[in-house]
Amino acid sequence: MTASFDILTRIAERGPALRLAEQKVAQVILEDLAGAAAASINELARKAAVSEASVTRFAKAIGCRDVRDLKLRLAQATAVGTRFLAPAPALTETDSPATLTDRIHTDVLTTLEVNRKLIDPARIDQAARLLLGARMVYAFGMGGGSTFMADEARYRLARLGQPVATYQDALLQKMVAATLTRDDVVLAFSASGNVPEMLASCDIAREYGARLIAVTALGSPLAARADVLLPVRALETDFIFKPSASRYAMLLVMDVLATQCALLQQEQSKEKLRRLKYVLDVHRGVSQDSDGPDSRQPLGD
Repeated sequence: MTASFDILTRIAERGPALRLAEQKVAQVILEDLAGAAAASINELARKAAVSEASVTRFAKAIGCRDVRDLKLRLAQATAVGTRFLAPAPALTETDSPATLTDRIHTDVLTTLEVNRKLIDPARIDQAARLLLGARMVYAFGMGGGSTFMADEARYRLARLGQPVATYQDALLQKMVAATLTRDDVVLAFSASGNVPEMLASCDIAREYGARLIAVTALGSPLAARADVLLPVRALETDFIFKPSASRYAMLLVMDVLATQCALLQQEQSKEKLRRLKYVLDVHRGVSQDSDGPDSRQPLGD
């Protein structure tokens, strides 16, 4: 008898190490667990735009005997976790502000919990070491949440004394990418991983030897280009009026990554953060001898 395992966790753990075609199968399954459990191998292959052989390889790569075993485990996962996996219903005109707050709060928590399982400590460590060893880090993002995240990466890494710059304009990204060398690292954010302009910029950067860390979707074109893939999964619901929760997924990855960077060079990080605290306390007029509430103000504002 085949050993039992949580197939959703297994997909999350092994997803980044899979071949691109197999990552596409993983993405299709994660987007519609029940549909994947009921689909034939041909239907799964068609939805993922891969061959049937790729579906079979995916099944074996995550520890299933074959596609039939994969579908059985998916059906079991669906039966056990339907109420945890199904999106909550959209709000109506009669919903109160309190209900709206709770709805958005729940979506954020669900996104964080799902993406927590996608974080691989070994890949976080690999990415952090690349960032710390870089002559310069270039954070790329385009659109809404990804632009925000590129700037967030600059804020997090600058506090640690890491040379970092942010570029969101498509043409300027290309121009900057053409100046990079093997000593540089591109940190690219994209919830979809399928923005043509960013893909072009990353291709140019890689052509000149820069390493690429991608915070993006499994099986995406950007994921295929990454030297280190830090996967995220966007969980969008039918409630179209609220901002995408995908930025919380990327923010979780960035916070873990920045913290790992700090921990890998603790003495240097402590000194940099001490300097920040000193300068900010002087700026705020806080006594250096104070041990009151202001002593734990954020290192920023």
